[in-house]
Amino acid sequence: MEKINPSLVQEELNKLAGEPLYIHLETTNGAYASHNDKSMLSAGAFIRNVKLQYKIGKITGPGPYRVGLETEMGWLYSEGLTEWEIDEEGRLLLAGHDAVGRLAIALELSKTPFRK
Repeated sequence: MEKINPSLVQEELNKLAGEPLYIHLETTNGAYASHNDKSMLSAGAFIRNVKLQYKIGKITGPGPYRVGLETEMGWLYSEGLTEWEIDEEGRLLLAGHDAVGRLAIALELSKTPFRK
């Protein structure tokens, strides 16, 4: 993965608008936080292979970045994104890592389901 270039990510988001996509979105601090400090709240979210179509996708912020996807029914929103790539299967992969390289958030968009 490489550091996010907002204009390149925006181009990819524009290409995928209106396409039926599978979404993978996860956040975590749990394994890192509670493992080292019992007073920390463990929190996270995980969805995989949720199918949706968005009308508008936008990347914003000075970095770390935010991506919002506007659907017919509402919004999908992720923030804290720092790296990105288009993988060998043509999927748009976005991730956010903390200062020591641990994954904090992942947002992945694919035209085919993610493997289970």
